[in-house]
Amino acid sequence: MANPRAFLSFDFDHNELQKKMFAGQAVSDSPAPFTVEDWSSKTSLPQSQWEALIKKKIANTHMCIVLVGQHMATATGVAKEIAMAKELLVPAFGVYVDGAGPSSPLPVGLPRSRTIAWKWELIALAVRQMMGEGKNA
Repeated sequence: MANPRAFLSFDFDHNELQKKMFAGQAVSDSPAPFTVEDWSSKTSLPQSQWEALIKKKIANTHMCIVLVGQHMATATGVAKEIAMAKELLVPAFGVYVDGAGPSSPLPVGLPRSRTIAWKWELIALAVRQMMGEGKNA
């Protein structure tokens, strides 16, 4: 079986660099058994078109990995992506990036118990756990 596909949810205004680094390391350094596809929208779209596009992309993945930065309280798109993943029965977990940690605000819908440090061994364990939960498992 091919590696599961992961949708990366991130704060476009503050954490695009961390998203690129995470995706790059996932290919080169990660023992985690997943494939990152660049599912993000390439252009600014009207809200209804963005929602339809992102929902379709999340539906074609096995899990949603939320990159949790320090400005999650203002990242309304991330909260919407988490809600879409829940609606589609796509499991989600978070990874702290950009100096965020256990006391940083989390986006709505992401439990702290499912948010971990950016350590590939922990991410690999979370991926395996998510694959046991999702509709696409």
